[in-house]
Amino acid sequence: MLKGDEHMLLGIYLNDHLTGATLGRELSRRAAANNRGEPPGPFLVTLAREVDEDRDALIAIMGALGIRTDPVKVAAAWAAEKVARLKLNGRLTGYSPLSRVIELEGLALGVRGKLAGWRTLDRVRARHPALEPFDLTRLQQRAEDQLEGLERHRLDAVAVAFPEG
Repeated sequence: MLKGDEHMLLGIYLNDHLTGATLGRELSRRAAANNRGEPPGPFLVTLAREVDEDRDALIAIMGALGIRTDPVKVAAAWAAEKVARLKLNGRLTGYSPLSRVIELEGLALGVRGKLAGWRTLDRVRARHPALEPFDLTRLQQRAEDQLEGLERHRLDAVAVAFPEG
């Protein structure tokens, strides 16, 4: 494949990941706000901060590679997260135990995608010297740690939403 073709494909790929990172940022902020004073609250506050940092790292990587961000995709992701809030959760208004389960599962899906993105960048690193300053190993490890925390809190949320009885 020609270098120009790979650069174009990498640009599309990273803009798609930026779209996901924007969704993840909005969802993580909402989940943190919805869970103040609840057991997953402190974890979600930390997660929201880390998701912001990871999104910033992605933007920095794109800049280093000379890839422009697609403002239409970013705006669409922001709007999609707002529309997703209208999903039914078993209550006409307010937050339900099911809301927490769905938020945690959505965040886990996003983090899995982010981890795949970091792994892809790590795989192509040798062909893109601009990636050298970025600690992709640390970013991958952080995503794995985030997944562990999300699963722990998801299982707790499932036990509340669907109690054994």
